[in-house]
Amino acid sequence: MDPKNSSSERLKPGRKPTAEISDTQLRTLRAIQRFVDQHGFPPTVAELGELLGITNASAHDQISQLVRKGYLKRDPGKARGLAIVREPVSPVLGLVSVPVIGRVAAGLPILADENVIGEVLVDSSVVSGGRFFALAVQGDSMKGAGINEGDTLIVRQQPVSESGDIVVALLEDEATVKRLYITDDRIELRPENPKYKPMPIGPDDDLRIVGKVVAVRGAD
Repeated sequence: MDPKNSSSERLKPGRKPTAEISDTQLRTLRAIQRFVDQHGFPPTVAELGELLGITNASAHDQISQLVRKGYLKRDPGKARGLAIVREPVSPVLGLVSVPVIGRVAAGLPILADENVIGEVLVDSSVVSGGRFFALAVQGDSMKGAGINEGDTLIVRQQPVSESGDIVVALLEDEATVKRLYITDDRIELRPENPKYKPMPIGPDDDLRIVGKVVAVRGAD
């Protein structure tokens, strides 16, 4: 072996390994953990893809990235050969994980496993004192309040709220995000866009407050 070449190989800079985890990878890791918690064994690649709503190839790629970053261990000889060996640590002190839900539905707990589709990291000062979830915005009815289509809302779970609060509410089993307006003789859910009309709430209407919006994260 040529000593010069050997030295060159030793000194050749390589790509530094990274332990950073993306939101997508965190979602994958959490989906695996929930499956293990429910069933007592890890999912197959196909089952993971079905849980995440992605192809088997994409699920395999997510697993490979998590193995490379040291969060997962994989036994290639087993269909259920995944094991979580490391929990992610927030790169910024003071961040906490908040579950992202796919829908708000009547009669179903907000944070039921079938509702949770991922997680986001939020400053701990925003999500102190209560239970919180995140929800993606659909539509433009609240754009006057700085809430646009695709934004992510950080919501504190609470069954009551004050006049002027922006709330996530169920009205006749339909979820909506509006500003709550209360007087002695009237309750309304008000949009923040002149294209839409206020929604008056009558005595026979089934209105349930799900939570109060405490922060808005703009779409990337």
